[in-house]
Amino acid sequence: MAVVRVITFNLLTVADADGRVRQEIVRQVLPGLGPDIVALQEVTRTATLDQAALVLGPDFTIVDLPGRSPGGTGECLATHWPLDAVHTLDTPLASAVAVEVRGPFGPLLVVHHRTYQLDQEGTREQQALATARFVEELMIGLDDLPVILLGDLNAAPDAASIRFLTGKQSLEGTSVRYEDAWAATHPDEPGHTFTPRNPLVRAGQMPLERGRRIDYVLVRSGPHGPLLDVADCRLIFTEPVDDVWASDHFGVLADLQPPPHLPGRWAE
Repeated sequence: MAVVRVITFNLLTVADADGRVRQEIVRQVLPGLGPDIVALQEVTRTATLDQAALVLGPDFTIVDLPGRSPGGTGECLATHWPLDAVHTLDTPLASAVAVEVRGPFGPLLVVHHRTYQLDQEGTREQQALATARFVEELMIGLDDLPVILLGDLNAAPDAASIRFLTGKQSLEGTSVRYEDAWAATHPDEPGHTFTPRNPLVRAGQMPLERGRRIDYVLVRSGPHGPLLDVADCRLIFTEPVDDVWASDHFGVLADLQPPPHLPGRWAE
């Protein structure tokens, strides 16, 4: 059965921790993973350095999220399928891009969402709410369109922003439900993507970090569940290459496929 392979990965800005060396590790490894869609965070895209194009290769179309740093660092969403449409959420509070692509089993909407740092859960709640409402507006009249939401969400699964996105609570009277690809396939494993097992974490700006899962692949659910099943989900860049860690984050790779029959209907 055809699958769509998606990856989210925070590269750690190239200015930190021998970034050019780490970049070369990612350039060597990432294309071989065979992704169809990639969300990158802390990626530098300037006139002199297009890190996304460098690590992905020439076969991807790259769309930037609004709000890059003065040095050109930010987030982007890349696909090797042609884009049917690009939608942008750009407010003082929230930023996201949503791209419509046509995959091996039909059209998809893929969303990359930016969130705030550790001590700003109140802001992250509002950002998650804004992005969820942005997606729901795009989905009017498109009930059969699968939606994938991915990114470094800077929050563990028990945070309110993630509980909201995964359907465990509402925010301001709004409810949504996205399937968490890691939780669907590894329900008893923490799956930490930002962990002191990676020495770059303790060497960086958060030396007392205990370990959390903060990077996600999520699939939007309708009333009877998600329109894509999680065939596989695993962490990537979890070991050094020649003693070099690719980033202070581990990436998340998920293979998604249609369910045996559409949710809300009985099998024929």
